[in-house]
Amino acid sequence: MLSVPRSQSEGEITTWMSLKKYAYIISLILPLAPIGSCYLAVTTGNGLWLWTTIVFWYFGIAALDSYFGDDEANPTEKMVEELKSEPYYKKVMYLTVPLLWAAVIACAYTVSQYEWSWFNFIGGALTAGLAAGIGVNLGHEMGHKVNDRTQVFFAKMALALPGYGHFFIEHNKGHHKDVSTPEDPASSRMGESIYQFVKREVPGAFRRAWELESARLKRQGKSEWSLQNEIIQPALATVALYSMLLAYFGPVMIPFLSIVAAFGYWQLTCANYIEHYGLLRQKNEKTGRFERCQPHHSWNSNQKISNLILLHLQRHSDHHAHPTRAYQVLRDYHGVPSLPAGYPWMFVLAMIPPVWFSVMDPKVVKWAGGDMDKVNIEPTKRDEIFSRHHHPEVEKAA
Repeated sequence: MLSVPRSQSEGEITTWMSLKKYAYIISLILPLAPIGSCYLAVTTGNGLWLWTTIVFWYFGIAALDSYFGDDEANPTEKMVEELKSEPYYKKVMYLTVPLLWAAVIACAYTVSQYEWSWFNFIGGALTAGLAAGIGVNLGHEMGHKVNDRTQVFFAKMALALPGYGHFFIEHNKGHHKDVSTPEDPASSRMGESIYQFVKREVPGAFRRAWELESARLKRQGKSEWSLQNEIIQPALATVALYSMLLAYFGPVMIPFLSIVAAFGYWQLTCANYIEHYGLLRQKNEKTGRFERCQPHHSWNSNQKISNLILLHLQRHSDHHAHPTRAYQVLRDYHGVPSLPAGYPWMFVLAMIPPVWFSVMDPKVVKWAGGDMDKVNIEPTKRDEIFSRHHHPEVEKAA
């Protein structure tokens, strides 16, 4: 399965890249939208405004993706070096992190200082949780730049919002090593619902992160409980933020922050679930090692608006092939597995397992050429899936 970058007219690429540079500003919509929702709820007295960011996230972005279509343009090699050296792209991320903190604090203030129905209280908490989840996306992008301590600092501050600081370790050293194998708790299996997946992913990710960081510190002769532990560092920022909110706004913060953290976690769970569903790296029987991760081991998505908002997270095929590549130079590929929609809408489908399976299982079967031995399958569904889908000779003939 060969993956070859697309080619476009250099003039068209140059024009689009010039526009695209400033189009990344729309990534500020999600940190700013919660603040706007809170303002409108307070000034109008209508708590339904606290739900508008959630509605925009799941449905508004999908509508915009449908209207504006895909972005398949790749920067030329000459442009790549220029884009990588342009500080503007880092500044967009640096600006986003404090705005996300402000969004969470604004929601905390709004739900605690005004009387709302329990329904609208939940809307405010989910909105803050979405902001925290977007923080994980920022932490993901900047956390890969381990030689840039400024980006690493901002990554940890972003990950502190939902209390998911261990992601910095788990993702870089665990997920990228084991991705698209049965050994990875953050890679979903064909036939596994998202509700089954989360029970494996969340504890598995934390356990792997702690083991990796403990081993690193032990090699250096340091305690795993020292402040050099890069899981503890963002955790302290989480404790500081949550303690401050609890002290200022009272006990109502206990359910509020519980929802914030859980919904922030959920955004990452949804992303992990859809990014590698069913895809499997093959194991070399002689060495016992899995093949190197290639672009075709991740589901890709080129939807224009959601990619701008999520800083090209959806160009996941190139990201896993080149983990340290900056978001502004991630590429599209021919021949890689492609999602039918952007992430927010795919999250909706994932939360309805029968719909998800009906949409994605045929895509996995096609990707594997009908050979279910090439698919990462939920063990409890293996016999059922083989009985229904294992027809390699039929797919090959087709």
